[in-house]
Amino acid sequence: MTEKIRNTVVIAVGNQKGGVGKTTNTIQLAGALAERGRKSLIIDLDMTSGATKALRAPTDGWNSSFELLTGAESAEDTIITNDESEVALPPNIHLVPSSRKLAELDTFLVQNPWLIHQNLLIEPINRLRGKYDYVFLDTPPQKTKTTIPALKVADFAVLSAMPDHLAVSALAEALSDIVAAQRHANPNLALLGVILCAVPRPKTRLATALVSYVQETCVDHVGMTLKFRTEISRSVVVQEAQRAGQTIMQYQGDHPVADEYRAWGKEFEERLAAIRQKSGVAETGEVANA
Repeated sequence: MTEKIRNTVVIAVGNQKGGVGKTTNTIQLAGALAERGRKSLIIDLDMTSGATKALRAPTDGWNSSFELLTGAESAEDTIITNDESEVALPPNIHLVPSSRKLAELDTFLVQNPWLIHQNLLIEPINRLRGKYDYVFLDTPPQKTKTTIPALKVADFAVLSAMPDHLAVSALAEALSDIVAAQRHANPNLALLGVILCAVPRPKTRLATALVSYVQETCVDHVGMTLKFRTEISRSVVVQEAQRAGQTIMQYQGDHPVADEYRAWGKEFEERLAAIRQKSGVAETGEVANA
């Protein structure tokens, strides 16, 4: 049976600071969307292989995002699907794993000077459009040779933050990177929103300050805040699920944090639907009245 053509949305997930829930939120959002019947691909672009390890996938001996970026293998041949018996990925979530070979990307670019660095993901992402509802680009916490190609091909960016003394400066730098990408590489890139996670209950003064900063600083062109209404509470269940290589929905689906991720998945899609309606793009990806 021929698989339907999907209206693929490419999301770059990032922040300029490590340890702020970027990879966790990518996996758990994909899990929440899977419950809504959506099919997602996570491309791990971080040489520390956070998403790859969290999903208990191999970091050696398999095709990886290095082969994807360099064109050594076709995009389809770098993907671990739900049909792979050796890797038990969550339902409706596929993965392009990372590997230590990403450290060789600088050398590859020096040896191939005719390649344009920022364009490395254009061809593989074009090949994957129509096959997934969402492609999540899990970017490294620092600007590396994989960050710029991700921002070049993404339709939207999502930033992750948690209460931390360095969160404000990291978010400011990430916002600056998005603006630079819009000016120089991808004018269609837009910040979809900022998700706050590991929020203590009740909120500390630091958490309250971060909420206020995001609400006031991360706004759209008419001044509306881009902070997601949903906030993810601090809980050890997140780490427990990752140690099990599962989404929270799989691991403990009745946990309040699982419901928070479900609520974020719903809000995430509602925000995308509102943008599509405003821009005249139908759910099929066709331009209305074209």
